[in-house]
Amino acid sequence: MRYQIHKGCKYFGANMIFEDIQFEIRNNEKIAVIGRNGCGKTTLLKIMAGLEELDRGNIHKENNTSIGYLAQTTFRDETHTVQEELETAFLRIKEMQKRLDELTEAMTNGADEELLNKYANLAQAFEEAGGYTYEAEMRTVLTKFNFSLDDLNRTIDTFSGGQKTRLAFVKLLLSKPDILLLDEPTNHLDLDTIEWLEGYVKRYPKAVVLVSHDRMFLDDVVDVVYELEYGVMRRYPGNYTNYQNVKQSDIEKQKSAYARQQKEIARLEELIEKFRYKKNKAAFAQSKIKYLDRMEKIEDPSADTHTFHARFTPKVKGGKRVLEVKNLVIGYDEPLCSINLEIMQGEKVAVLGPNGKGKSTFVKTIMGQVASLGGDYLYGHQIEPGYFDQELAQFHSNKTVLEEVWDEYDTLTKSEVRTILGSFLFQGEDVLKTVDCLSGGEKVRLSLVKLVLKQPNFLVLDEPTNHLDLLGKEALEDSLKGYTGTMLFVSHDRYFISKIATAILVIDEGKALYYPLNYQEYMERKKNGAEPQIKETVTQKQKPVRMINYGKEIKKLEKQIDEKEAYLEELRERRFEPEYYHDFRKMNELDQMIDDVHNEIEHLMELWETYSEMIS
Repeated sequence: MRYQIHKGCKYFGANMIFEDIQFEIRNNEKIAVIGRNGCGKTTLLKIMAGLEELDRGNIHKENNTSIGYLAQTTFRDETHTVQEELETAFLRIKEMQKRLDELTEAMTNGADEELLNKYANLAQAFEEAGGYTYEAEMRTVLTKFNFSLDDLNRTIDTFSGGQKTRLAFVKLLLSKPDILLLDEPTNHLDLDTIEWLEGYVKRYPKAVVLVSHDRMFLDDVVDVVYELEYGVMRRYPGNYTNYQNVKQSDIEKQKSAYARQQKEIARLEELIEKFRYKKNKAAFAQSKIKYLDRMEKIEDPSADTHTFHARFTPKVKGGKRVLEVKNLVIGYDEPLCSINLEIMQGEKVAVLGPNGKGKSTFVKTIMGQVASLGGDYLYGHQIEPGYFDQELAQFHSNKTVLEEVWDEYDTLTKSEVRTILGSFLFQGEDVLKTVDCLSGGEKVRLSLVKLVLKQPNFLVLDEPTNHLDLLGKEALEDSLKGYTGTMLFVSHDRYFISKIATAILVIDEGKALYYPLNYQEYMERKKNGAEPQIKETVTQKQKPVRMINYGKEIKKLEKQIDEKEAYLEELRERRFEPEYYHDFRKMNELDQMIDDVHNEIEHLMELWETYSEMIS
């Protein structure tokens, strides 16, 4: 047993965090600790790292076991260069190198068998410790966390706070402790870095304990799951999917056992009520009362309202063409990318790419939060977007939760507002909390309440799963699965992307590439070395942005409008033909065609008006 917590208890004041837990690390296990936000996962890691203590219980660990935790990985002297700091993770290897050099020097004057054996044993240990590869590994890990090799010569104090955290993470990984503790290691990393880290942790030669809300990361890395729920800890061998399957099976068994026990309780209560007032049966009734009192009650698993339940439904269907983007140049001071894109009704487009390349900037631009540097974008007929911004979701307000929603949707009754808040877990006195007092996850849920009430037909979401725990992410997926509108969303959560996306837009290095593939198809082609590219939008680096000749475009539009209007009249005339008015199915199809053409004309007219304003 490498590490063990026996009957561990932890309290914050009068509040019990966990009680009598049993936690073990065997050999080089990769362990996930999961549970809802606030259940004590991070507290457990801090106890293991020695930053906090148990209130009761015992800890046993093997002698000389080193434990590494990100919060412990700090920089004492920030005037050191990155290379100097990172090389402190290899002090043991450097000592071995020094000793090898000394033995080599000694052998030049002649070597006996003892000296040769010493050298051979040390050389083998040096190789196993990575003595010949540590410099390459240091460079690899550094660059995978989006640093350049030139950064090795910069001093620590020249980096931002976020960059220092990433450098501390690099140092922690390179130090290779016997037990590596990771708290949300994939936060703020782009997909490529997450995939690399996944492989690194999977191959890590020692034990790892991690807290993460990244379900695909958990599935691919861990072989043991510990669930911390209501202060109780349970161990599940296998990855996250196996945990889910076993957990669901346990819930079904508990439901069955609960139903049987409730039936038995009802039978006993009926007997007690029947005989308790009869003299010759009073003792019998009393014995049944005592039996009921001693009975260990099975909890109702369906009574646990630990996750929210809601459905996103569009108020109006809207036109078939949802968003048209033409030569849209995004960026702030400098152009990041130029994009051409057409999103049609019902598509669910995931925006992927490395951090800082323009994903959120694109979303903010089409939502009017950031001015474009060129080009144009236009929403289709009756398209009503609903926007979720990861930053705006962390808003501040002195209003109560109830007031925050009711003030914005004042046509609803108080009961209706409470009902929708209740479906997002704001129940009872929770609705009287002020917004400023809410946690990050609660603020996200409050933002989602407003989004549900708006009933948009085009959801634009920027990192919607941030701040949500595993149950919250699964609930959001369930809420969006049946959504009949259109979606454009930015996310680093591969599991979420794989469940929702029907198409992929990758923004990277001045390019915007569109793939009409789901995430699994996209990754399969990428892994097999096949070129997944279907369509490349205009690339800022390769091709200058084409200036639109509005006069020429207006003439084209006028011709298209005339043709569509003529076609519309032709369709309307068909309503009077027996083939249609005698067949309600054909008439319904004809009406749908008329609506579609009408929407197309509306869209063309909006474009015509926009282009006309450009030359007026």
